[in-house]
Amino acid sequence: MTGEARTPEGEAGPLDGLTVVDASRVLVGPFCTMQLGDLGADVIKIERPGVGDQTRGWRPPSYGDTEESAYFLSINRNKRSVTLDFSTDAGREVFRDLVSEADILVENFRVGTMEEWGLGYEDLRAENPGLVYCSLSGYGEWGPHKDRPAYDIMMQAEGGLMSITGEEDGPPVRVGVAIADIGAGMYATQAILAALLHRELGDGTGQKVDVSLLDGQVAWMSYMASNYFATGTPPGRMGSKHPTITPYQAFETRDDYVVVACASEHIWPRFCAAFDLPNLVDDERFATNTDRVENRDALDSILAEELASHTTDEVVSRCRDHDVPVSPVNDMADVFDHPQVGARGMHQTVEHPTAGTVEMAGSPMHFSGTPTSIRRHPPLL
Repeated sequence: MTGEARTPEGEAGPLDGLTVVDASRVLVGPFCTMQLGDLGADVIKIERPGVGDQTRGWRPPSYGDTEESAYFLSINRNKRSVTLDFSTDAGREVFRDLVSEADILVENFRVGTMEEWGLGYEDLRAENPGLVYCSLSGYGEWGPHKDRPAYDIMMQAEGGLMSITGEEDGPPVRVGVAIADIGAGMYATQAILAALLHRELGDGTGQKVDVSLLDGQVAWMSYMASNYFATGTPPGRMGSKHPTITPYQAFETRDDYVVVACASEHIWPRFCAAFDLPNLVDDERFATNTDRVENRDALDSILAEELASHTTDEVVSRCRDHDVPVSPVNDMADVFDHPQVGARGMHQTVEHPTAGTVEMAGSPMHFSGTPTSIRRHPPLL
């Protein structure tokens, strides 16, 4: 096992003392277990001999002249690595020994695979009744499609997200990161923590947790699902626009794009004042948000012409001077040069034995007494 501790003196995360066996790979499982590691758990990542997690080979990009995949490094900090061959009796036996002393197991093999190896929940709970066993899959452990393979782009399409993402007259577009994987990984983390709490408050027994990408994606449809239930009409693509608030979208400026968000009636007159448009405040077509939504096309035309006459910096300055929510459309360079991002510790570095100084996004979870930390670099195989 590899990886050197970097725990700040006196700091221990809220999950300090818990052990996680991470038998997952690619994104959904590793994202979940990275969160558990950030929270202080000791995460033991199980990898295939010789090649490891397949994302180790997902390059370019890689760090400098090394062969360390940027993808792998982004989601595998705070873990140790051990290689095991599940196809052998010896490999499975070592795995059982590890799990017998663990608090949490996370796996994302095809449904039924762990049972075929004799490593299913019922097999392992006999030795460790307190085990919280989390299985992640594309479709879940029951239902007519449980055996189908699944990837993020399929889930974004099948779960409805791509039907509402993209420009109105354009093709469907996936969200630029694997949001179905990440969303399911977040749900898995929540479910694991709830199962741990139930174990601690109950009789000490663990349970099986089943989280699927499709379920998570459907749950994230939230108000778009509700809009469909309320009207019987599936919502469509609107670009960056909001179905029930306007103006709340991106506008093209003289040199780029800018986002404005008039999310309350109090903001609308301030927005009009920022651009010397008092006539819009008095225009009955735009008097209330309901009026503005009903007359969206007319309003969009007026505002698009006005904002296109200013630079992005000018729009941002005018809006902020009038307390109107506004933002430029930042790229990654802008994000990690952002003073608020820096102040919140969301731009972190860790020293890696072959890749040198590795930069990464920090943890968004902040605690007053048990802070998260980066204690281990993403492990060598």
